[in-house]
Amino acid sequence: MCNSNKTVKLYDIDAYATEFEATVLSCEEIQKDGETSYKIILDKTLFFPEEGGQTPDKGMIDGINVLDVRIQKDIISHFLPEPVREGTQISGKIDWNHRFSNMQQHSGEHIFSGIVSREYHLNNVGFHLSDNIVSMDYDGVLTAEQIEDIEWKANQAIIENIEIDTRYPDKTTLSKLEYRSKIEIDGPVRIVTIPGYDVCACCAPHVKRTGEIGMLKVMSVQNYKGGVRLTILCGFRALQEYREKNKIISSLTNLFSTSQDTLLERAQQLKNTNQEIKLQLGVLKQDEILGKIEMISEEQKNVILFEENLETAIMRNVVNVLVKQHNGICAVFVGNDADGYQFILGSSALDCKEIADRMRSDFGAKCGGSRAMIQGSVMARNIQIMRFFNAD
Repeated sequence: MCNSNKTVKLYDIDAYATEFEATVLSCEEIQKDGETSYKIILDKTLFFPEEGGQTPDKGMIDGINVLDVRIQKDIISHFLPEPVREGTQISGKIDWNHRFSNMQQHSGEHIFSGIVSREYHLNNVGFHLSDNIVSMDYDGVLTAEQIEDIEWKANQAIIENIEIDTRYPDKTTLSKLEYRSKIEIDGPVRIVTIPGYDVCACCAPHVKRTGEIGMLKVMSVQNYKGGVRLTILCGFRALQEYREKNKIISSLTNLFSTSQDTLLERAQQLKNTNQEIKLQLGVLKQDEILGKIEMISEEQKNVILFEENLETAIMRNVVNVLVKQHNGICAVFVGNDADGYQFILGSSALDCKEIADRMRSDFGAKCGGSRAMIQGSVMARNIQIMRFFNAD
């Protein structure tokens, strides 16, 4: 049976508690995509469900891994790979490291969004806290300088070690309160206040003081739906990201025998050198192919060339030379039978768009262009392609 009473949210009472006991109200077998799981409803829980853009807590119930936690109409469901008998008492334990990491991220996001709202009057219209990254969408554009300033001020708030207040105000107090809220909320509203920085409606667990966030770092910025999307990392996640990047930089400085200060300059030099070498090789390759072309009789109608590696610009140059000397189909195919071919095909006398239609029909080729020249890709063998054009 399923009890319609709301689940008592123990994480609202103490976000730092990790173990609890509860009564199993119902256990329902669920079949989905050929997999069996069990939907467990308890009278109370420490497990925060997937809600408000945040992934759920991880942990165990009676030693069984919790696969997922969801909420609907204030009833929290726990999904387990094994059943738990209805009416029994269970012991639950959440994964504290995962919980605390989410708390660091979410509290950091509140500070950041609070500053954005206060100083730039932009709204947070999208939020997602996954196990890897935190993303926020704002309904306006922020410059690089503004984002750096917000990041600095957010870290200043962390250093100030401000106490974070979470509570459910009564209706009278709530009606007089100015606070951020991304959605309309039906029922009691939980308000998270970071004095001087943010007042926001939020259902998730938070750290007690801002100092526990550790640090906040903006990881990426992109234009998104007329506004801006930012990703951030806080606390231990930010530290881990720094460690990974530091390993990469250390490896690169050793590989290039340079210091971190000159690493970018060294990389640019290597890139320029690589581009020069590729250009020189391209010229040599083009000269080689043009040499092959000179050996082809001008009386030959169709000329189909196959190469393993060739730049698109050279392919086009070769086809342009061929169509001046031969009045049939002139094409260059680059690739191999296993991986398929990229091709450019031209003709001074035939309609290449008609040829493209037949290649799509015969081989499923992906191509397009004009009457004089087409370009595309095809999965076919060399011998099949040659037979196709010999038949033309």
